[in-house]
Order: sequence, then structure tokens, then C-alpha cells
Amino acid sequence: MDARLDLLVTTTGHVPIALSYWLIFGSSIPVLLGLPVEGTDQTHVFRAIMGLYVANALFWSATVAKPDLQRTALWVLFLSISGLAAGCILSIFFDGVPKGILLFYLAAAITIAALAAVSLKKRTMKQEVVKW
Repeated sequence: MDARLDLLVTTTGHVPIALSYWLIFGSSIPVLLGLPVEGTDQTHVFRAIMGLYVANALFWSATVAKPDLQRTALWVLFLSISGLAAGCILSIFFDGVPKGILLFYLAAAITIAALAAVSLKKRTMKQEVVKW
């Protein structure tokens, strides 16, 4: 997959999820995850995490038109999504299997991380060819 397309697809997928958690947290979390929203601290943590998602998505989308930043964006994408997936996998081992929607998110994260790795590899191979 082309780096621009990888970044754009990831942004398109993250923004609606992040905004639903961020803006309508009180109704989206109970519906999607079956978790009650209990107080300011819980809301604060989820909105802070979603703020990170929105910031990453803005960076990824901004780099679609800036080829010189795409390698950095792909690394940020790969590392953040791989870390997210690793945390989910550890949770499955230590805490048990979560609801289906969270397994879907895990599969999506693994796919996105793999696509980012492939895009990084392609960019590295192109750069090595150019050096010759």
C-alpha cells in the first residue's frame, strides 16, 4: 500500500472513533463497551487518550501532502498502533478475552501496524535504490 493511502485510511478510521469517545463519551462508551461512565476521573482518562488519537490523526492527515514527513508519520503510526495492539494482547493473556468490538479493534490495529511496516519497508528499499 502507498504510504499516503495508509496514512489516510488510518486517519479516516481513527477520527470517528476518537470523536465519538471525546465528544459523546457518556453515551458512546456504554453502548460500544457496556461500561458505565462513573465520574470525572474516568471521563478525564478516556478523553485524554482520545485527544492523543486525534492529535496523531491530525499529524497523519497533514503528512499525506508532505512526502518529506511521511517516513516520520509512518514510524509514529507503527509505534503507536503496535503499542496499542501489544497492550491489548497482554490484556487478553492477563485479563481474559474482551467483547467482540474490542477484538475487532485489535485486528484493525494489527492490520494497520502491518501496513505501516510494509510502507516503511518500501520507502527504505526505494531510498537504498536511490543511493546506488
